[in-house]
Amino acid sequence: MTVERVERVLAQVQDQYGTISVLEVEDYRFLEFGEAIEQSCVFTADPSWLEYDYTRAMFIAALCHAEPESALFLGLGAGTLTQACLKFLPLEDVEAIELRPDVPRLAIEYLGLDDDPRLYIRIGDAMELLGSAESADLIFVDLYTDHGPGVAHLAWRFLEDCQKRLNPDGWLVINQWAGDDGKPLGAALLRGLYHRHYWELPVKEGNVIIIVPADLDQELDMAGLQARAAALAPRLGYSLDALIAAIRPAT
Repeated sequence: MTVERVERVLAQVQDQYGTISVLEVEDYRFLEFGEAIEQSCVFTADPSWLEYDYTRAMFIAALCHAEPESALFLGLGAGTLTQACLKFLPLEDVEAIELRPDVPRLAIEYLGLDDDPRLYIRIGDAMELLGSAESADLIFVDLYTDHGPGVAHLAWRFLEDCQKRLNPDGWLVINQWAGDDGKPLGAALLRGLYHRHYWELPVKEGNVIIIVPADLDQELDMAGLQARAAALAPRLGYSLDALIAAIRPAT
């Protein structure tokens, strides 16, 4: 006998960009934009749990840095990745820029986003506010709408400025869509902009996480990454080994 999963609408608001909804299904809550376009999934018992491979892949990219103290999130969503980074990394200063003011409000009210003193949230367009953000050891670009990736994901100057905002030995992490050929959206742009000196991590949801170092002299320490991931596995509750094995040089 098939048991039907009951979906409850916990909140729904309209803003100038459309509809934002918070739904609950059993032990999970979902942040959705527009007509059932899922943005985030939260395990209510532990909001720092990363349910999807693409969020785990972005967390892996954060582990490329041995001791990150600062992070900048461009796009907040439900804040699961932000909370995982705050919980498991030695961060002291975290800034998030979110376009829609209702998103962080709903994340705090319904999705378990902690009022962490290390986290500062600003409302506005990341492309406009990046210039006033502090430099960081880690910068995450995850600017999605109900129509797909925002224009920033293909904006040469913006992506260039993101890399320039990195501290020495820092890492830029971009959640990029993948085409039917498995290559990331804007592959030619990325190759030209970052001189083919970056790494890709494809995931089953159809995304490719782009991992970009602060400069051309900086290499990915795979052994160090694997060691940090292995040390965290008992606390995370899952292994990252299979995803780490999928990391490849720029294609």
